Amino acid sequence: MEEYKYSDKEIQNEKHLSSLNVPVEIPVSEIENQINAKIKGLIYEDNSYEDEGQDNLKAKVWKISPIRVVAIDSSFLFEVPLKIWVSAGYNISPLGIKMSGYKDTEFSIKIRLISKIGISPNWQIKSETYVDSYDWITDPNIKVAGINIPIKSMASRLLNKNFDKITEAIDEQVASNLELKKNVELAWGIARQPVMLAKEFDTWLVIVPTAIVMTPLLAKNNILRSVIGIQGYTQTITSATKPAIPAVYKLPDLKIVDKINEDFKVGLISVVSYEDAARLATAKFAGEKFSFLSGQYNVEVTSIEMYGQNDRMVIKAGLKGNINGFIYLKGIPYYDPVSQQLSLKGLDYDLDTRNSIVRTAGWLLQGQFSRMMEKKMVFPVGQQIDEAKKTIQKALSNYKVTEGVVIKGTLSDITPDKVYLTPKHLYSVVFAHGKVNLKVGGLKGI
Repeated sequence: MEEYKYSDKEIQNEKHLSSLNVPVEIPVSEIENQINAKIKGLIYEDNSYEDEGQDNLKAKVWKISPIRVVAIDSSFLFEVPLKIWVSAGYNISPLGIKMSGYKDTEFSIKIRLISKIGISPNWQIKSETYVDSYDWITDPNIKVAGINIPIKSMASRLLNKNFDKITEAIDEQVASNLELKKNVELAWGIARQPVMLAKEFDTWLVIVPTAIVMTPLLAKNNILRSVIGIQGYTQTITSATKPAIPAVYKLPDLKIVDKINEDFKVGLISVVSYEDAARLATAKFAGEKFSFLSGQYNVEVTSIEMYGQNDRMVIKAGLKGNINGFIYLKGIPYYDPVSQQLSLKGLDYDLDTRNSIVRTAGWLLQGQFSRMMEKKMVFPVGQQIDEAKKTIQKALSNYKVTEGVVIKGTLSDITPDKVYLTPKHLYSVVFAHGKVNLKVGGLKGI
């Protein structure tokens, strides 16, 4: 009797873990432009002469020209030119004459900052910025009654005590301008969308994402680069309509890894109807006679019918000769990647047929008739597999998911998966291994 686990439009291969890679490229010039756009003009102001009883200065700090940013490995080097205005209190006694009051002056410095970039598990960009060094462009001095009063040491104390305000501003701008989470959520959502790979085969690629990994953000040639790997299970599904989108999972915590596995598997499907398979098989056996026990018994195959019984294919063979009627054999269909043929292994008589033969025609068991049938039960499907690979490769070469989002991939080695039996067809599924990238416009030049 016929029994099937799958319908003709609900074939899906075994789930296999794959990695969909999302390259990230952020030009350092973009970071530089955005930081300069946010940090401009007055960036610090101290309007009190008394600061914890130590200073006798008022101060204002401006950015006087664009901040320069250089990225090396996972660090940013910032060069920040500043103009500083101070109003300094003085108390002197030239020639025994006491003099006191306040004088204003301006000077300039160039600060060099180093910022270490990292990403926390919740996708928050974090940076730790500290002052590496600074140079005086012009020295701070005030002149009273023709006397130069150096205030460099006072200005240095003021700067050293307030550098953290500048570094905090830099850290804040780096974090706000390198916001990854919303873009990764976009890629995560897109990865869940079924992709039509081959309309003629009603073939869809479905990814069920399970985890996200990312390589460290590293700079080379002034471009900050990383690769986000969306790991998940790929399935190739045949369906006349778009498959249902898997349940929504929130964006998982990030895992930083040194290297991302680039292996991606895509199922390729070939289809053979039972009618076509039976027609091909009948043509191979037409007119051929099989002899047993040195010619004492002879049979000729007159017809072949095929259908499925769960994972096995049933061969209903019509015979004439010393046996007139039908015999039933069962075997497991499989795809041979060497011959590129759909074949049967372990073809043997159905139990009821075997019991009947033992009682009435034991000689049929002696001639290895089932082995001869097995050798001839081969069906070429290699061309279909090749065409499916070409079709899917074309789809993956530049598949536009939506505006600014493109899937690009290459396929290489092919390994067999399994053969599915449905009420009308045999589906051979093989895997093409390759590499697939998801190009998201929002992740380039953030």
